[in-house]
Amino acid sequence: MNNTEYEYSFEATSLHPFIDYCNKNGYTFIHKHKQERTIYRNKDRTLMGRITINDKNGTITKQLDFKEDKLIEGQILGERKESLPLDYTDDNVVASILNILEFTKDNTLIRTRYVYQKDGVIFELDEYTEPRITCAVGVEGEKEQVDKVYNEVKDLK
Repeated sequence: MNNTEYEYSFEATSLHPFIDYCNKNGYTFIHKHKQERTIYRNKDRTLMGRITINDKNGTITKQLDFKEDKLIEGQILGERKESLPLDYTDDNVVASILNILEFTKDNTLIRTRYVYQKDGVIFELDEYTEPRITCAVGVEGEKEQVDKVYNEVKDLK
């Protein structure tokens, strides 16, 4: 199983041009939801654990996953391995797993995420309220498709 993510990720002044792009180019709106993500890092900072609490119209789900922690500040293109998310209900079990793996809490992000998809390309459009107000765009999928789409939208930021 290949769990490598190929994603362009960058800040934007507004999500509106990207939403317009998705609507005009046949992307399907998947969902909008609120999300709180707490990041944990291992001591050598090669791996991060993420607890994500999703609120989709009042339905709360919790997930734990892990991802390589090798992005460089300001880097737009990332290619990193990540685990599949594990749905959970028992916070104590997850705290125990993070503790035994020697992960420590780093920060918490609060955002509203808009997700669009077409032909294997996924847009994740995020409006952050914490730790600071900003917008971010993620374009992920197969390399060739994502490169093409990024070249079409990179000037919208």
